[in-house]
Amino acid sequence: MTNRREFVRSGLGLVAAGYFRPTRAASALAAQTGGAARLPIGFSTLGCPKWTLQQAVDFAAAHDFSGIELRGIQDKMDLTQLPELTTGLASSEALLEKNQVVVVSLGSSAEMHVADPVKRAAQMDEARRFIDLAQRLGAPYVRVFGNKYVPDEAREVTLARIAAGLRELGDYAKGKRVTVIIESHGDFTDSPTLLELMKRADSPNVAILWDAHHTFVSGKEQPEDTVRQLGKYIRHTHLKDSVPAANDRRYVLTGTGEVPVKRQIAALSRIGYQGFYNFEWEKRWHPEIEEPEIAFAQYAQVVSGYLREAGVGPRSAQR
Repeated sequence: MTNRREFVRSGLGLVAAGYFRPTRAASALAAQTGGAARLPIGFSTLGCPKWTLQQAVDFAAAHDFSGIELRGIQDKMDLTQLPELTTGLASSEALLEKNQVVVVSLGSSAEMHVADPVKRAAQMDEARRFIDLAQRLGAPYVRVFGNKYVPDEAREVTLARIAAGLRELGDYAKGKRVTVIIESHGDFTDSPTLLELMKRADSPNVAILWDAHHTFVSGKEQPEDTVRQLGKYIRHTHLKDSVPAANDRRYVLTGTGEVPVKRQIAALSRIGYQGFYNFEWEKRWHPEIEEPEIAFAQYAQVVSGYLREAGVGPRSAQR
């Protein structure tokens, strides 16, 4: 039997990375799970800010999640300083392997729009440290942000800086089996701009994390249109539901709001998307929303139904 890192890199990790080799991945996953592969669903640890890594992994396994996205553990947001992923990395890898849960992405806070040279160097340093950690973990992705248009600066200048940062990080990730993914977030939620950034970055190691909530709510895009424009670049997802609340939004349990999560999943399925359908429950930033024990379990139940209806089965059952 291969170890977890070999499993991730030879199997499910390659599928999640968008290499579209489901047969090879299915074989690797089936070998690890005795044929009982899980659906490609995951959750971000942003949604369980009080949990330890072990609690997150144990919950994932108990509720048939096959992956988790690491975005902070308890009071530590910089994963590269987390004992579980530094001095305790071997134990954490054993925990993941035992539970047959993979790390599908690492969420950095690095922002590519920053202009000040000193502050920008710090942002790039964080992203590179996350890329190095992803390589050690066998995680295929590191998330970065655009994140804002700089006041009193021409749009062209800001976009050029962001694209240059993405290209530089893509070059750094080359050969490490890691892809840098920019999230549809902040000022960058419309498909034409994200597509422009992909073309400007022009790197095989740069792609998109589709936060489907943001493109629908902020960008006013229908999911079918977003996927039509960006589908070839989408490697990972953030899915969540919400309803209007005064001048903002309030997050609600999946399928109970107005965000078309089911259509978002169907649109991805139709283009042969092979990544994870990942739940981002923003409990860390919005402590008033449902507890993770409720929201995560409900997501797994509802989205499993959406996936099966869209023809997405367990990895070992993929064609």
